[in-house]
Parts: sequence; structure tokens; C-alpha cells
Amino acid sequence: MNKNITVALIFLLAAPYASLEAAEGVKMAFRGGLIAPPPCTISGGKKIDVDFGDRVGVNKVDGQNYRQTIDYSITCEPGALPWQMTLTLKGGVSFERAALQTNKPDLGIRVYQNDTPFIINTPLNIVPGNLPLLEAVPIAKPGTTLIEGAFFATATLQADYQ
Repeated sequence: MNKNITVALIFLLAAPYASLEAAEGVKMAFRGGLIAPPPCTISGGKKIDVDFGDRVGVNKVDGQNYRQTIDYSITCEPGALPWQMTLTLKGGVSFERAALQTNKPDLGIRVYQNDTPFIINTPLNIVPGNLPLLEAVPIAKPGTTLIEGAFFATATLQADYQ
């Protein structure tokens, strides 16, 4: 609406300066080429497993112990342009924004990118040739006591072009 009013005002203000004679028209041509980003795969399309082991102590889960590197790669076919890329970790959010929900309500998996919490479901700008270090660590909800038992979480690591 504001755009239409602005355009109308410009035409009204410019009218006195317009020539009464019509100028000769000039033809215009527009050209371009559309290209698609090159196809990419994360870790060869294979499942990425992070195994904390079977002996995670319920009293030792402190957001530091059991920290694991997430082994991943992004491989793209060569392209003509330096494409902008984002990386998103998609999944259920636990009691904090940078932690994935597990099957245990008081246990989350915090994910880091280069030692900074990686906010779940939020795109991160990356350079394809210089991928961030991703790490995962189990964390307990503050003020709770963890209950013994197997745990798991799932997520999708997604790379997108801008």
C-alpha cells in the first residue's frame, strides 16, 4: 500500500517536468542464464552415528563428560560459482535450544559447532571448504536426577544453498 502511494506521489511531482512531446521509445532486451547449484551429499548419504557407549554414568553427565566429535563431511560436485551454504540440525528440542530431545525427558544431547552451542533447527552459515567442528555431549536438565537406562536421539543434518 505504501509503495503504491510513494509511486503515485513521484509521478505527480514529476509531471510538471515531463515534456509535452512524447519521446521516441527504445526497445529493451533482457537475457540471462539459470544455473542450479551442484549436487552435494553429507557423509556420502550414510547415517551418522554418535555412540556415547553403554557406561554413561548418571551422576557424571555434566555437559563436559562423554563429549564426542560428530564425524561428517559435505561433498559437492564442482560448480561455477562460490555458493553460499547453511547447515541446519533438525530435530526435537529438549529443555534447552542447543540440545536434542532424547527418549529420556531429563536428558538432552547438546551439540556444539566450533565450541559454540549449535541452536537446533536454526541455519548456520558455513563455508563448504572449511566445515565447522561438530561435537555432541549428553546433558541433564538442571535440578533433576537421571534414571538409568538406554537412551537415544535422532536428528537430520541438512545443508542448503542460499
